[in-house]
Amino acid sequence: MDDFKHDPQRELTEIRNQLSYSKRVGFLFGAGTSKAMGLSDISGLTTKVEKNIEAEFGIKLNAIKGSLGANEQHIEAILNQIRLIRQVTRNEEEKSFGPINGKEAEALDKAICNEVYKIISSEESTAKLEIALKFLGWLNWISRDYPKELFTTNYDLIIEKSLEQLFIPYFDGFVGSHEPFFAHETLDGNAKYDRPPISWIRLWKLHGSIGWFWKNGTTGNPDRIVRLGAGAKEKFPDSELVIYPSRDKYESSRKQPFTSYFDRLKEFLMAGEGIFIISGYSFSDDHINEVIFNCLNQNNRIHIIGLFYDDGPIDKIAGVGKNLPNFSMLGPSKASISGIIADWKLDKTGSVMGRFWDGENGGLKLGDFKFLVDFLILSSGMKNKE
Repeated sequence: MDDFKHDPQRELTEIRNQLSYSKRVGFLFGAGTSKAMGLSDISGLTTKVEKNIEAEFGIKLNAIKGSLGANEQHIEAILNQIRLIRQVTRNEEEKSFGPINGKEAEALDKAICNEVYKIISSEESTAKLEIALKFLGWLNWISRDYPKELFTTNYDLIIEKSLEQLFIPYFDGFVGSHEPFFAHETLDGNAKYDRPPISWIRLWKLHGSIGWFWKNGTTGNPDRIVRLGAGAKEKFPDSELVIYPSRDKYESSRKQPFTSYFDRLKEFLMAGEGIFIISGYSFSDDHINEVIFNCLNQNNRIHIIGLFYDDGPIDKIAGVGKNLPNFSMLGPSKASISGIIADWKLDKTGSVMGRFWDGENGGLKLGDFKFLVDFLILSSGMKNKE
């Protein structure tokens, strides 16, 4: 098998065929998809946040980073550690965890989230929305007998803005108009009349959003998460942003958006035959990974296709023995198909490949979200409007 090679032409043809007959289709988007539209990925966002708060919080931030491993020097791991400290100290100045007390941890958490909001909001103003518009226009156009589901770890509002610009209805579990709140029962209903119409796209933001805020409860009313419109942070500057589901948020309420969304991810992956496409996600979230791999093991009728900008995630996943037969991983120079990892070898350029193969460097380009969108449109026969 040492000389065995995967043929990208054949694999792309197979994906086209699956898209044409699969009844259920879902997507998981990571930071790479937003990066393709001009926003910072986690590494870039971490660097910008650290630079902007260094003068006020540099010492405390470095202390937090010093307690993390080499692979955890990014904003989400930092936030998780800070929130664990807040949980232990209850935000009290008199209680400390290492070199930081509860009040300092609370201030650092809010400062980081405020910077994340500012950076992403600024980058959204110049984002390449045309890529998202093309994708969502295609997704809304294809005919399906089941709801189309989008899961994303991105905090930005690009998908929401694009859906609204296209007048495409979507559902995320929040209800209301003044301060929309998360209603978990809207995800739990089994009868058809308990759900929104099939034509509505489902949007599940697994790591929160810059449009979500904590609202402190009053007597008789518990704390809750509300979804507010664009510019909400400027109107309510003291409101606390809800991004990245740290452990305390998983434990505080079984029916917060995070846990309900993860239940929804598991439900989709376990519901029989379907195709689930992953783009821009590098498998760095253990909670998401656990759901994906458990469902791959339990449901051999789900086919997951991971498209990667580089080959690193393929080696990482294969290194822990997770290259399962119903999990296809496609990188620029190699792939894992039916559990077999091998390099690409293009025998001949065909109509399916076209612009999706880098002829100069010899690599598959579907790990770049903008090329994936063009491939999906081509595969369906829908006219691609440049």
